[in-house]
Amino acid sequence: MSASVQIGNEHLTVDISSLGAEMQAITSSDGRSWLWNGDATFWGGRSPILFPIVGKAPDDTIAIDGKAYPMAQHGFARRSEFLLAASAPTMCRYELVASEATRSVYPFDFCLAVEHRLDGHTLTVAAEVSNRDDKAMPFGIGFHPAFLWPLPGAAERSHGITLDNGAEPPLVRVRGGLLDPTALPSPFQAGRLQLDPAMFDADAMIFPDGAGTGLAYGADDGPSLQFHFDNLPNLALWTKPGAPFLCIEPWHGMAARADGSNALDERPYTVMLEPGTMERFAFSVEIPPEGQGAA
Repeated sequence: MSASVQIGNEHLTVDISSLGAEMQAITSSDGRSWLWNGDATFWGGRSPILFPIVGKAPDDTIAIDGKAYPMAQHGFARRSEFLLAASAPTMCRYELVASEATRSVYPFDFCLAVEHRLDGHTLTVAAEVSNRDDKAMPFGIGFHPAFLWPLPGAAERSHGITLDNGAEPPLVRVRGGLLDPTALPSPFQAGRLQLDPAMFDADAMIFPDGAGTGLAYGADDGPSLQFHFDNLPNLALWTKPGAPFLCIEPWHGMAARADGSNALDERPYTVMLEPGTMERFAFSVEIPPEGQGAA
């Protein structure tokens, strides 16, 4: 049965479930909620962890060493129960280790540890992937947090994304749930994207390269969230038509192409982890101080 842990300090409170090690809420001390509430009318997720694939596999099947394995979209971590490995007032660490169930779809001995930590107004979510096997382990890892759109106190204001690097990364879309490699003109202008719900009529906006290591998501003359990405070079933005949230999705590895193979080690952006090694991936988000942008 799923359980939850709450961490907090004088500025923020964060609730995390053992199911998927998924955040359930981010609340500032003035009572504002920042994370999507998971209303299944639109989308039941809130902040799932994507592992060992990001995106969809062709025919929901991956191939490893020539053998086919079933694999649901975004992998199995988000539907798995994690064990609480450590907790303190401002942090918690959940772990998922290989089991008979995971080996039936992903034949590797691994540990996926997910840590949530608060420091002042900043929340950091980190994933550590360890290869406990005797062979190289291909995988993808991603974060899928959904933040309110509009943000608290900004219901009548336009919202946008501003890339720290000021770039105009090319856009790609999905076709049949798979990555269409055709590069489209960037919707960014000098690093700025003014958000419009119609942008998502064709599903997610994906930026495999060039989005940089940080961005701001916020309302014009209103509250703004500042993000930083560590070892997460790919970015996607997504919402559902009419839904009041925006997913900001940094990821590394495993977006399957519509014209590609379902072999796990042949997918673009694959992370290959050698036996006995660990790699860390993280994002941080700074929540506006109390009163900033409040209604």
